[in-house]
Amino acid sequence: MAGGPIVLTSGAKEHPGKMTLFVFLTCLVASSGGLIFGYDIGISGGVTSMDSFLSRFFPSVYRQQMADSSTNQYCKFDSQLLTLFTSSLYVAALISSFLASTVTRVFGRKWSMFAGGITFLLGSAINGAAVNVLMLILGRVLLGIGIGFANQARAHSSVPLYLSEMAPAKLRGMLNIGFQLMITIGIFAANLINYGTASIEGGWGWRVSLGLAAVPAVIITVGSLVLPDTPNSLIERGYDDEAKAMLRKIRGTEDIQAEYGDLVAASAEAKSIDHPWSNILQRRYRPQLCMAILIPSFQQLTGINVIMFYAPVLFKTLGFGSEASLASAVISGIVNVFATFVSIATVDKLGRRKLFLQGGTQMLVSQLLVGTLIALKFGTTGVATGMSTNYASIIVLFICFYVAAFAWSWGPLGWLVPSEIFPLEIRSAGQSITVSVNMLFTFIIAQVFLTALCHLKFGLFYFFAGWVVIMTVFVALFLPETKNVPIEEIVLVWKKHWFWGKFISDDDIHVGNLEVAKHTIEAA
Repeated sequence: MAGGPIVLTSGAKEHPGKMTLFVFLTCLVASSGGLIFGYDIGISGGVTSMDSFLSRFFPSVYRQQMADSSTNQYCKFDSQLLTLFTSSLYVAALISSFLASTVTRVFGRKWSMFAGGITFLLGSAINGAAVNVLMLILGRVLLGIGIGFANQARAHSSVPLYLSEMAPAKLRGMLNIGFQLMITIGIFAANLINYGTASIEGGWGWRVSLGLAAVPAVIITVGSLVLPDTPNSLIERGYDDEAKAMLRKIRGTEDIQAEYGDLVAASAEAKSIDHPWSNILQRRYRPQLCMAILIPSFQQLTGINVIMFYAPVLFKTLGFGSEASLASAVISGIVNVFATFVSIATVDKLGRRKLFLQGGTQMLVSQLLVGTLIALKFGTTGVATGMSTNYASIIVLFICFYVAAFAWSWGPLGWLVPSEIFPLEIRSAGQSITVSVNMLFTFIIAQVFLTALCHLKFGLFYFFAGWVVIMTVFVALFLPETKNVPIEEIVLVWKKHWFWGKFISDDDIHVGNLEVAKHTIEAA
């Protein structure tokens, strides 16, 4: 069926549910998919700042960065081959996510995650044993395929969406952000490992850093074998009794009939949609389509991966020594982890919008200050005039302010909000678009950053600051609050919005008790 109303049978009331040990442990295991993603982000920038790694695989870059400070410091790491080492993973993840969708539909999500863990394990082994650039790139491609499968970047089973389906509505934000928390823990662990392995005598510490990616791979592989399906997934595949049993288990109550009825109705509507990819282009889904494209794009255009991928390289560019650059990355990694707990504690109380707006403002100020401090020291020539320890510490401090703001706003919310806004009939298409756009922009930023730093110099931080202004204004005007609203009833939020409401007609919505629904949305 091409069209038809969005069916919400029971109204947007709050379904019974509480935090149970089972749902907590389930979400914890599922969130571990973020460890793979985070470890890779942290490890790649660390090894590319190690002299032993550069001299072996990228000798021209090594010679550039060993030049004296009278040369242009902005350009000393500019190499497309070096950035390909980092970015190739995300192209592979983007492409493999489409195959992961098919595997998930045929064999189930746990086997897709299992395949991802095994592939990531193989990639880490090849990278750790690499003797040339070709082996490095091959290992990175396998790591990307592993991420595409393990996080099941398409269909109904991406990790953030899995968490949103398992969590009670009033706890959805907190449990969903577990994925981002695992990403930050992975980054921090990678930073610590890089700091330790860089001092190994013989210059083979980078092999340990790359090879230890096997640890998060083993965690997600083992975890995938015990991870249960969500009630939504069970209903879609015709396991109604199992879906009821799972719903009772994760809600901690026998009173699940109303929520079960909503899930069945939503599933029936979704099955009547023959072409979700063409359906998402319909006018009534315009709000979700715009968010599916813009939110992941904006998340990467904050410039965060400039810090996360290349923190040691960036600090080394600014005149830090090898050990100091890795230590500074560890500091920013600690801030990243602890600031994510702020989001976990506040997202279901303050809501998504307040965190977005506060975080955007703090990121803007921090980026402007960092860009200005770099400009005052390096100017447009990139020639260092000497940097005192205090001056360098101030730069690190403002970078940490920036990282903290991202960690409680665009970091977790860039995954959370897209996972909770799609009705079931377009959920597969919507989530596919969200993660594909995220991977695409991650690849672009990773590939062009070092060249952009060479040409834009300190202006690169102003460039990202400009995008932060745009995305903060966008959130203020166009993103409605979604906290505490059941996923299947988010459409009512869009209907009430001053701008998006014009795209959704009354005929597009059918709710059993519309007055109760409106009251609940207003209260949220």
